Amino acid sequence: MVTGAASGIGRCTADLLREGGDRVIGVDLRGTEVLADLSTGDGRRAAAEAVLARTGGTVDGVVTCAGLAGTDPRLVSVNYFGTTELLAQLRPALAAAPRPRAVAVSSVVVVHGCDEALVEACLSGAEAEALALAERAVAEGRGRQLYPSSKAALARWVRRTCLAPGWADAGIPLNAVGPGVVLTPMAATAVTDERTRRARDAAVPMPLNHHQPPESVAEVLAFLVSEANSHITGQLVYADGGAEATLRGPLAY
Repeated sequence: MVTGAASGIGRCTADLLREGGDRVIGVDLRGTEVLADLSTGDGRRAAAEAVLARTGGTVDGVVTCAGLAGTDPRLVSVNYFGTTELLAQLRPALAAAPRPRAVAVSSVVVVHGCDEALVEACLSGAEAEALALAERAVAEGRGRQLYPSSKAALARWVRRTCLAPGWADAGIPLNAVGPGVVLTPMAATAVTDERTRRARDAAVPMPLNHHQPPESVAEVLAFLVSEANSHITGQLVYADGGAEATLRGPLAY
């Protein structure tokens, strides 16, 4: 199952997996096998039920690419809760598979710091509180903190959950990938507007091959969700053209 499969990284990942012979169930708002709104609890439950109905209760791999950028408070619901709740709901179906794997899309921007109160609200499962904090951040002119905060919360959830009962002990590797600036429709303004592009390049410097196509992230996701991945778990794998190494230096590894 691939969320966000109608466009961008999700679509590239779904296409790549299909080319490799996998049967892929895409989840998105439109244009996929399962249509669902992951910004709501009802939408997440509907997505999980539809996937389970199509698979007979066994899912070999889950790739969560669905996400929002910008300063809309709803991005907290999609980026964090829309990923973590869906993964939790599908965990039994993963455990039923012979070689299950799961991977989520985070971001290199987690290195820039975040709204710790918002991150803690996410990790405690308090979606209403998290949304209230997100709305306050926007009202106070701190809306740009929402995206890195939601992605940092997701990376910490992966790190914490990978060793929780029912994951590693059930043979399920759980990881995340941290891309840099990806050339998708969501990032179009950031790379076409000169002033925005300069600011983005300063925040996410990518000395290796600069801005990346979605295929470069899809290849990493496809490996982490493949049977070849037997022992990598709990990792945030930066596929970012060297941005994280540039920003944090050699002492962080």
